[in-house]
Amino acid sequence: MNKINLKEKLSLFNEHWTPKIVGELNGQQVKLAKLQGDFIWHSHENEDELFYIIKGTLKMEFRDKMVVLNEGDVLIVPRGVEHRPIAEEEVHVMLFEPAETKHTGKVEHELTKKELDWI
Repeated sequence: MNKINLKEKLSLFNEHWTPKIVGELNGQQVKLAKLQGDFIWHSHENEDELFYIIKGTLKMEFRDKMVVLNEGDVLIVPRGVEHRPIAEEEVHVMLFEPAETKHTGKVEHELTKKELDWI
């Protein structure tokens, strides 16, 4: 039972679109990520995904609309919903999702991370 300081954890890495695991509870992982640029269209067939914006503005594009998230905002993307995160400037996010959630869903791409590091 150690406290987790988000600022400290975020200072440990600089790469974008590479989530880092900081905790686990009830089969869910708590991840931190830095985002910048456009990600790929993808979905998670069996898992919901929660985005909490720590710093910056994230645009979440869906096939039928765009949702703009600012610091302090939370968005839950339901399982099976295709989405594409867009960060015009660097964004810091915390993610909550089941441990088995694949980084890019079924899509294989150069941004796909097969193994995520714990920090």
